[in-house]
Amino acid sequence: MAKRTRVTTGAGGGDGRNAGAGKSTKLDWLNLAIEALVNEGIDQVKVQVMAKKLGVSRSSFYWFFDSIQDLQDQLLAHWLTRNTGPIIERAMRPAGTITKAICNVFECWVDPQLFDPNLDIAVRFWGRRDPRVRSIVEQADDQRVEALSKMYQRYGYDDKDAFIRARILYFTQIGHYALEVRETLAMRVAHIRAYLRGFSGVEPEAEEIEALEKFSMRSSRKPRAPS
Repeated sequence: MAKRTRVTTGAGGGDGRNAGAGKSTKLDWLNLAIEALVNEGIDQVKVQVMAKKLGVSRSSFYWFFDSIQDLQDQLLAHWLTRNTGPIIERAMRPAGTITKAICNVFECWVDPQLFDPNLDIAVRFWGRRDPRVRSIVEQADDQRVEALSKMYQRYGYDDKDAFIRARILYFTQIGHYALEVRETLAMRVAHIRAYLRGFSGVEPEAEEIEALEKFSMRSSRKPRAPS
């Protein structure tokens, strides 16, 4: 079962607390909604179901959210910040070589604090049933690919080549999650050189591989932080 993804601040602002709601907080509702979305699907993100799990009345929900639509909007906002922001930031991060730039992006794939694959897959499943969510997912995919394409362009790849390489890099990783490929971190790290060569057409520097290996090992030892 997927690990629970948590938020530490309310997506709608404030500290997520309201004395009028009794013993529940906004963060309680958000975290439970994320857990339900990841583990059970959007059908279980319901006020009555969550209120029962929290041991509070349904009316508590409305201290923090205008409607179930409001909660869903905040779930999507959390997903965009959680999973799209880090990819774009690392794609834009300065690097001496294209292989180092790709290593920066790879940090998202090896550190669950930077990218939550379970949440990503859950939102995609949701999008299959809801055209509005599907549109948001497609926009996020476009933003991620655009950032990666611009990354390649900075290192001399022409526009078309940069776009295709960005799609290959991105689709490969998302497909890895969708197929639920069973690999240990050590197995993935062992393929870093070949992946870098395949995604760039350039032989990576030894120090670039070593730095990413060290980052991967540090990430594997870190406790899973609230999202």
